[in-house]
This record gives sequence, structure tokens and C-alpha cells, in this order.
Amino acid sequence: MPPSLAEVQDAFAAALLDPGRAVPAAVTGPDGAVDAKRFGVYRNNVVHGLVTALEARFPVTVRLVGTEFFRAMAHVFVAEHPPTSPILITYGDEFPRFVEGFAPARSVPYLADIARLERAWSQAYNAPEATPVAHDALACRESARLERARLTLHPSLRLLRSEYPVATIWSAHQVAGEVSPPAAWQGEDAVILRPRAEVRVHLLPPAAFDFIAALATGVMVHDAADTARRRCADFDAGYHVQGLVDIGAVVSIDDSRQEAAQRKVIL
Repeated sequence: MPPSLAEVQDAFAAALLDPGRAVPAAVTGPDGAVDAKRFGVYRNNVVHGLVTALEARFPVTVRLVGTEFFRAMAHVFVAEHPPTSPILITYGDEFPRFVEGFAPARSVPYLADIARLERAWSQAYNAPEATPVAHDALACRESARLERARLTLHPSLRLLRSEYPVATIWSAHQVAGEVSPPAAWQGEDAVILRPRAEVRVHLLPPAAFDFIAALATGVMVHDAADTARRRCADFDAGYHVQGLVDIGAVVSIDDSRQEAAQRKVIL
């Protein structure tokens, strides 16, 4: 019984990314015979295309280890992680975790977090559009009313926490030429955001990461502030909400539930 179409496709896909596999018997040339040479050319083109896609998505990672090392690492990744979507801009979501476990890269311990930042950057770049609230959105809101509001964050927003100064390292590599190491070698929290046309990477002050992460779950501002105060006792929620509005991270402020409750009491 001849193999099914699905079986032929599975064998074809597996052989594409594994040069140790033989050309599937069902894949033949014009003369009806297996053509290893033609298949080899196609295999090389596919792998090259995927490696090139990773280079484009992780340019700072490339600069940190060099093109030769990166391509060798990417070849291993491609063999272990074939694409699951025809959209190449999403290929490599698993790459940071792969880098973290890639033994030859252990001499650059912050490399995986740089890759995570670059993944977040590309995700923010390709996220849906949304209009941030105006800079004066908080002008007419009393602090008590704001504390009971829920914020909708911009769909492009991504958070990163690292024990290394990855945002500083990434920022330093946005220009050509020799790069100086960070002045302070300490962990950093960052928010990656594309409120309008350009992706921005913002360093976060202490506890802001915890605050934003809590807001993203849909809790009220005062509950998110309580979470942040476990890390920083004097955390100022109003100041940080204004900061989020200023960078375009907030697309709506919902205090309608509070207003409805007040109307019910009045009635």
C-alpha cells in the first residue's frame, strides 16, 4: 500500500531539516527516480532562509556572539524547532529558551535575556494598533477614583525582568561601532512598547514591573499598587499611572463600575 499524502508530507518535512535523513522515496525527479542533488539544494535554501530570518529578528544577539557562531547555533535550533507557521516574522519564539540551554553560549550568560528582549521587540512591532489615552486623561480624576479604576494596557506592551543590564546592553548596540560595557552591572526591568510608529524600550524603576504585570491581569489600580508595595513600600501608584499614560501604555481607564455603585447608593 503506497504511503498517504500526510505520510509523504511528514517525511518530506523531517528530511528537509535533518541532513542525516535520506531523501524520501516518494520525492522523485522528472525521470521518476529519487534526486538527492535537487533535494539537497532545496534543503539548503530552506535552512538558509530560516537562519536568515533568525538573524533579522535577533540582530543584537548576532553582534554579541558574532555571525559565524550565531549561524552555527541557529542551524542547531532550526533542526530542533521547525516552523509551525508560514509567517516567518513569528519564527523563533522558542529561540531565547534554546539559547539558555545551548552549552557553547554559556560564556555569555545574559545572551538568552537579550534574545528575550529582541523577541519582545518584534512582538511589539507586529502587535495590533491601538490609540493611547491623552496625556491629560488623569487631570479630572480624583486619586480615590483612580485607585478603583482598571486600566487597559496597549496590546503591544511586553515586560522583561532580567538579573543582567540587558536593556542597557541592547540600547548600546543600536548604533554601529565599538560598544562600552554598562557602567553598573545590575539587573534591570524593562517595558517594550509601540504606542505609535516606533517600538520603544523603557527602563523601569523599582516595583514598576510588578505593578504593570498586576494591571495586565485586570485588577484595580489599588490592588496592583499593593502588589508593588511588597517590593517597594513607598510605591506611588498615581505617579506610575501617569508615567504609563505619558509613554502611551494605557488605551483606556475604566472607572464605570465605581460610578455605577455611587449612583446605586444615591438612588
